[in-house]
Amino acid sequence: MTRTPERAAAPADRPETLADLLGGRRGAVDASLPPVAFALGWLLGGHSLWGGVGAAVLTGAALAGWRLHRGGRPRSVLIGLLAVCVAALVALRTGRAEDFFLVQLLSNAASTLAWVVSIVVRWPLLGVVVGAALGQKTRWRRDPALLRAYGRGSWVWAVSYVLRVAVFLPLWLGGQVLALTVARVALSWPLVAAVLAVSWVVVRRSLPAGHPGLRHPVVPATALEEPAGK
Repeated sequence: MTRTPERAAAPADRPETLADLLGGRRGAVDASLPPVAFALGWLLGGHSLWGGVGAAVLTGAALAGWRLHRGGRPRSVLIGLLAVCVAALVALRTGRAEDFFLVQLLSNAASTLAWVVSIVVRWPLLGVVVGAALGQKTRWRRDPALLRAYGRGSWVWAVSYVLRVAVFLPLWLGGQVLALTVARVALSWPLVAAVLAVSWVVVRRSLPAGHPGLRHPVVPATALEEPAGK
């Protein structure tokens, strides 16, 4: 859910969407390629763990180099490569090919908890991320309508992480490497694209008629009078 310099601006003849603001689908596509390379290397190497790990790391490094060359944010690119390397190290450490997907499983479980907690404490992560992308800091949170809309939209993201855990966990427990690869791809960019679209609809429909939109929080006069930091 991070923007990159490669993201094209929304055409002037259509409304701006969460996909335009946050990007995300390109990163999800990139994240699905190393697992595919791992499965191919593992299969072609006769279930060789080193073959799978080598293919995944090389693919991750090639993607990182390509994104850096195209102007991608170094921190985002390096985090993606680091995730591949950690997954490879975990698999090599345990000697189990399915453990290449363990980091992904755990990160989705942690993400589920983080999104749910953020909604409960009224700091929905969707608002945090979009607010940062728009340079609003926490101003959006002083708009009751936006706060409510972001909370509802955040549930869509929380459910997506629950779905991933529900699919990945039994496959990982069963040692289903190929099925994990298919699930990793299916629940990567297609799911991210769907979640971006659905959460955008939820947010838009949650805003009252006449609200100026995400870029223009409506801050009540009482909120403006509150001391900073409250």
